[in-house]
Amino acid sequence: MKKCLGVSILVFLLWFASALTLVSCKAKAISSEGSANKKLTSNKIIENNYKNKKGFSTLNISAGAKYRDEKSSQSVSAEIKIKKDEKILVIIRVLGFPVAKALITPDKVKYYEKINNTYFEGDYQSLSQWLGTDLDFNKVQNLLIGEAIDDLSKSVFTNDIINKMYKLSNNDSITEKYFFFEPDQFLLKDQQIIQAQKEQMFEVNYSNFQEFSNTLMPSHLDINAIQKKDKTNISIDYRSVTFNEEVTFPYSVPEGYERIFIDKI
Repeated sequence: MKKCLGVSILVFLLWFASALTLVSCKAKAISSEGSANKKLTSNKIIENNYKNKKGFSTLNISAGAKYRDEKSSQSVSAEIKIKKDEKILVIIRVLGFPVAKALITPDKVKYYEKINNTYFEGDYQSLSQWLGTDLDFNKVQNLLIGEAIDDLSKSVFTNDIINKMYKLSNNDSITEKYFFFEPDQFLLKDQQIIQAQKEQMFEVNYSNFQEFSNTLMPSHLDINAIQKKDKTNISIDYRSVTFNEEVTFPYSVPEGYERIFIDKI
């Protein structure tokens, strides 16, 4: 369990995304039963999707998640605090007891865990190499709120219709990127990054959406990552969320903890 937990903490902290149940109001499920219109251009699909962008200053979220790979599984709960565009704090708990904490900023990712008394500090370059896809703060934040990890307006896409959804594709000699949108409100349903030569694939699937205070958010997601023969799945459900409240971001590594590096994880 120690090895699984140490690896899963980093994956949880970087690839959390949202499924929200607001305490103060009743959630409204969003269904999509329409069919995609072949006449829409890629730019129009992107424009319609960006109408769903979220406006907030802070988020305070509680979530449940399950990590699975080919050898083990681990269920955890988490508290996630976001100050938009500035920092993200994640506290991981097992059976109600805090076992890890991470602070993610535009420059660095820091975390410590209590099982092995270790801590990590590093930049996004080292983590990108380990996880198999380019990372930065905005991409992590977008995953947390259910948005495309890339700025779609800065790329050229081809489009198609697959299973009644719009599919945008952007491929080069190294990386394939796919984004799927439902046709009614152009919500992001799935995003995939594939590097076939490196045998790497990363996918986030948003199966359901709900409306909270006039904001559409995912209510469940599945994250799948493949690195050659290693496969990882994270299933996430958010239990509660509050918007635009004052939040704090306390973080300090306890004395006596040993620093670890990516190649030692």
